[in-house]
Amino acid sequence: MMNFLIYFIILIPWFISSLLFPFNAGFYQTLNLPVFNPPGIVFAIVWPILYILLALSFFFILKKNKMNKNYLFAYLLNYILNQAFSLFFFYLNNLTFTLYDTVLLFFSTIYLLIETKKANRTSFYLLIPYMLWIIFATILYITIFFIN
Repeated sequence: MMNFLIYFIILIPWFISSLLFPFNAGFYQTLNLPVFNPPGIVFAIVWPILYILLALSFFFILKKNKMNKNYLFAYLLNYILNQAFSLFFFYLNNLTFTLYDTVLLFFSTIYLLIETKKANRTSFYLLIPYMLWIIFATILYITIFFIN
């Protein structure tokens, strides 16, 4: 029971931005979107799965007592940049800030994977889907930025 509570405490913060800065359909519908933009339901399915994997990855490192300053910094930096996307894009509707955030998020995800691999291989493998999605999301957002 205690393990579940700890995991839940790690998981919940990943959903904060979606509560504070929910999807803005009015703004989104004004954008020119590329042909490879997935339907909205894909985002609604993929992001919660990725958040579960991110929290599980962190939980495993925490449980194995492999936490170090570099890993913690990489995780928190990635978390902040991930959450900032919703602030910049859905709340402020600022395409330029969102572009900067997206590029920084891409590089911070690489850094997070490097630090995670040093700490725990299982945790590293749990983040592979996140990295793949971040690659796709970066390409998607850069395309959205330039066609708008």
